[in-house]
Amino acid sequence: MPPRVAPSEPQLDHSSPFYVHPGDGPSSVAVTPLLTGSNYHSWSRSMKRALGAKMKFDFIDGTLPVPVDVFDPSFRAWNRCDLIRISELQQEIYSLRQDNRSVSEFYSELKQLWEELELYLPIPQCICRNRCTCEAMHSAHNNHTLMHTIRFLTSLNDQFTIVKSQILLIDPLPQMNKVFSMVLQHERQSNLASLDDSKFLVNAARTGKQASGAKRVCSFCGKGNHVVENCFKKNGTPPHMMKKSFASSNVVEGGNDDSPVITTPSISQD
Repeated sequence: MPPRVAPSEPQLDHSSPFYVHPGDGPSSVAVTPLLTGSNYHSWSRSMKRALGAKMKFDFIDGTLPVPVDVFDPSFRAWNRCDLIRISELQQEIYSLRQDNRSVSEFYSELKQLWEELELYLPIPQCICRNRCTCEAMHSAHNNHTLMHTIRFLTSLNDQFTIVKSQILLIDPLPQMNKVFSMVLQHERQSNLASLDDSKFLVNAARTGKQASGAKRVCSFCGKGNHVVENCFKKNGTPPHMMKKSFASSNVVEGGNDDSPVITTPSISQD
């Protein structure tokens, strides 16, 4: 019996869900408004209409069966749609950066992309009847973990440079959950240090304000509004202050001399 040969792919009908227009891409299905935490129902209706217009909603609700036979003419079209999605996921994973996200938020988003990608590219499993003695499956799993770990570390912000170097120097490389715990601990310590620095600056500002606003008291005479370095009782009156004091006393004395003398005539009784 001659071997089966995959037939040439027939020309797909434009109404087929497997048909991909040359202009279609990751951003070809635009839905407004964007999905938020409170508008799922309205967003879902808009997305269903957009996918229905592109003849792609059958992929979402499960009405389009997966071609089982690789020689089925629709299998190549199905596989091509998978490859398009794989390409999109790879692009999203390698362009994703932490930016202003926390470590937990960034890791959760990255893990969702990894899990979806594994649906299309699962880790191979041994199907031998007898127990496999080679290390092929173990090596494949280790390589898979290595790629995820490096992708996660290289996408973190620059503030994690030290902990990234420490993790990459560990031999063997820790599992992904251990790496995540180490990075998360470093983030918490950095946040605590920043909080302590902020408290120190606030306390220093308050102390300086209180010190500047405190009442000055002389340690020599005990009077206020001056310090011992400026105390007249200890150091004497400065020359310029003495001139002002002397001029003021002359004005007072001159005023007393020029003032009219009022005499009261005496009344005598003859």
